[in-house]
Amino acid sequence: MLLASVNLNQRLGAVGARSDLAAWLREHGVKVVLAQEPFKPADRTPPVLGGFTFAGGDGHLAAWISENLAPPATSSPRTWVQRIELEWLLVLQVHLDAYTGASRRAQLAELAAMAAAEDGRPLLVCGDFNLAPRPEDGLFGEEVSTFTTDMERQVLRQLMQAASLVDTTAGTPPAFTFERVRAGRRSRFRCDIALLSDHLAATASVTPDATVRSGPKAFTDHSALLIDLPVTGRAAEPDDVLFALSELDGQGSAAPAPREYQPHKTAMSRQAPSPASRAVTKHLTGPLAVRSVLDHGCGRGADVAHYRSAGLDAEGFDPHDGFGWPRPERTGFDLVTSMFVLNVLPDPWQRIQALKDAASFVRPGGHVVVVTRSPEEIAKAAADGGWSAHHDGFWSSRSKGTFQRGIDAGEITALALRAGLAPVTDAPVLPLPGVCHAVLAKSRT
Repeated sequence: MLLASVNLNQRLGAVGARSDLAAWLREHGVKVVLAQEPFKPADRTPPVLGGFTFAGGDGHLAAWISENLAPPATSSPRTWVQRIELEWLLVLQVHLDAYTGASRRAQLAELAAMAAAEDGRPLLVCGDFNLAPRPEDGLFGEEVSTFTTDMERQVLRQLMQAASLVDTTAGTPPAFTFERVRAGRRSRFRCDIALLSDHLAATASVTPDATVRSGPKAFTDHSALLIDLPVTGRAAEPDDVLFALSELDGQGSAAPAPREYQPHKTAMSRQAPSPASRAVTKHLTGPLAVRSVLDHGCGRGADVAHYRSAGLDAEGFDPHDGFGWPRPERTGFDLVTSMFVLNVLPDPWQRIQALKDAASFVRPGGHVVVVTRSPEEIAKAAADGGWSAHHDGFWSSRSKGTFQRGIDAGEITALALRAGLAPVTDAPVLPLPGVCHAVLAKSRT
């Protein structure tokens, strides 16, 4: 899904600027528009943007989404920040104070608190920050501008570190997003930025586009950011019906919508334990002094039987009731295994939540081992099977509601860090062809 973030400097009310913006959006195939200062705050009715539905906001910050997609939930915690739930991704659109560094520092501190309250949810923070993230990002003439203070940069770094965000356009040399001549000297800033959860960096791209401020069809004085995200939007509901016929039960009443994702349908019916579970008992349980183990997402339980036959105190858990492995009442396991679970969950937020749940069963100082299908294996299966793209992976069967994504060890670790788990660098390597794995530890405190 392509998202555009741009400061429109209150120009959307002008017919010419609105027409040029609409043409630019069509040219690039943008699906979501995030605008800072889109129109005059006194204007109560937002301008109509052809091909888009107004998703919320005001003259300070506003959002539009393609008319073919369902509008996201939006809110405005402050006048300078808009909260947008774009499927599994949380977007915080910002327009920080343009006048005082003290105000910007306070706003950055509030952003850090907002991010922490989301409990690890994948995050994009974008918009006009009105500051230069690095000294070289703000120049007055050929000298470093004094507009942004070192204290502001320090608070920004603290936000990025605490929320595990990366500055996606921090290139060398800087791609300035705002330029103006003041007192006969050029003032240049990279102040329009996009901070993204670090584990999404490999599957997203962010590109500044200066043509919107300097090209023949320029419609504002800031560069736009084109942000390509691994998010598949939901189709908009038809506006001429109250409900679909498929939503009616036999009594003519609205029935609950069917579940779109059904990851349990990927579970294999095994007559023998998986190679992954055999590798765990052969290579891990001894060196890690494991006596108890929980198979988290155990499916039908063949691996639980294997762990028990190996003399381990083993239990299983699977959220699908039909498999008959309810949530255990006990915790404090030496080891929790997660075998081919993350790769069937359709977005990074669900994967983080699954890892947090797995970690809740481990004793302090215990371990979690995660095994996933490799990116290479999934890419080949997708090509051979004609799978359709969805979020950051593929529908392996759209009719069944099953999803697959190849996940390497680096991505497992990046997700696990958000679940309070750390990689064990000296753990034995599991000899498992075609898959990836990581051995993780839970803090003793």
